[in-house]
Amino acid sequence: MTGPPDVAVIEDLAAPTFSPDVQAILDSVGPFAEILDLSADGILSQAAAEVGLDDFGTDGGTGNFRDRVDLLIDAFRNDAELSPMGVVSVHTLLVQLARNRLLIEDQLRRHPEILDIEITAPIIIAGLPRTGTTHLHNLLAADPNLRSLPYWESLEPVAMPDDATDTPGARIERAAMGLEFVNAALPHLRRMHDMTAQHVHEEIQLLAIDFSTMLFETMAPIPTWKRHYTGSDQTEHYRYLRKVLQVLTFLRGGERWVLKSPQHLEQFRPLMTVFPDAVFVVTHRDPVSVTASMTTMVTYTSRLQLAHVDPLVVGGYWVERVADLLDACVRDRDVLPAAQSMDVRFHEFMADDLGTVADIYELAGQPLDDAAQAAHQGYLDTHERDRYGRVAYSLDPFGTDARACSLRHAAYCQRFGVGPVSGTASII
Repeated sequence: MTGPPDVAVIEDLAAPTFSPDVQAILDSVGPFAEILDLSADGILSQAAAEVGLDDFGTDGGTGNFRDRVDLLIDAFRNDAELSPMGVVSVHTLLVQLARNRLLIEDQLRRHPEILDIEITAPIIIAGLPRTGTTHLHNLLAADPNLRSLPYWESLEPVAMPDDATDTPGARIERAAMGLEFVNAALPHLRRMHDMTAQHVHEEIQLLAIDFSTMLFETMAPIPTWKRHYTGSDQTEHYRYLRKVLQVLTFLRGGERWVLKSPQHLEQFRPLMTVFPDAVFVVTHRDPVSVTASMTTMVTYTSRLQLAHVDPLVVGGYWVERVADLLDACVRDRDVLPAAQSMDVRFHEFMADDLGTVADIYELAGQPLDDAAQAAHQGYLDTHERDRYGRVAYSLDPFGTDARACSLRHAAYCQRFGVGPVSGTASII
């Protein structure tokens, strides 16, 4: 039996410090950042040149595809003071997303039968970070009968043309190299959300290929983008997600997908339109704990993108963003049919995680056979909770407190049977 986990206090949220090796890398990217063409034309042209393709596909989303790219870039430029590493990070991500879009369209051109593939009754987890979504997602994904999205595949759904063969080896290696730098620059991140190249990941990375998602907000506070995203019907963008899932099913197989994202909390209506036979698992935890941990994590990771990190600005943005998501959940929860959905409360899940999984399988009509049960237990045996330690979370650095947060979310707490923790801080 192991002892209690060690608890880290992040004391440099407002004045980030890095190891000498990481700082040297950050210092070296300045000249490179200055020559990058961070414009829609520059992003799309570079992506096309890298894969030798130029068909980005028809745009069925809100507005024109290129207009969304322009709007997003303007938001990063005008709303956020990006550091040189931030410019490089944003540029790299946008080129990668545009490149993925070209490769997906190329697959569809060469294999039109992909669009005949059914995405049947996916199991969709909707819940904020720190509500048990990652643990639940990993448990379900351990079942060999369910199809999930590993991190490397979320970054590169389709192999690059110059990869020797269409196998994931090169893509896994590239994902691992990126995570090596992230873990060096953000040593506390593993305590909050451990990532490996093979780690089961959210499909929000696939939604981003259509350039309409809240993923971009996690890099920096960009209220211009938030207003566009939250003010636009996301149904067509979820249809794009379904198309990408069809491509991935064609390339690597799988029959029933298990999906997860906090974004889904405010997109129940588009999800029901695009995946009408889906089974939904909505996770809940007291909003004080969730808000404290979410704001801490996003503020901590923003040091790689922002020239100056102001916890009141970054954390304050996410205090409100969490409120948006929980309000939407209260507003739209009844959109999900009772026969296709269930609520999972964190404390109940932690008390009996395998029992919760069994309940989900029963709701979903998914066989809980010996192979599935062995896989679930195998995951638990090799993934002890808090094996990297914990982080001390508090709302204090972000200009709010537990009482204000609790009062703000009284309707949510009452609706879903979760309550606030006592005091002004909690260890999660």
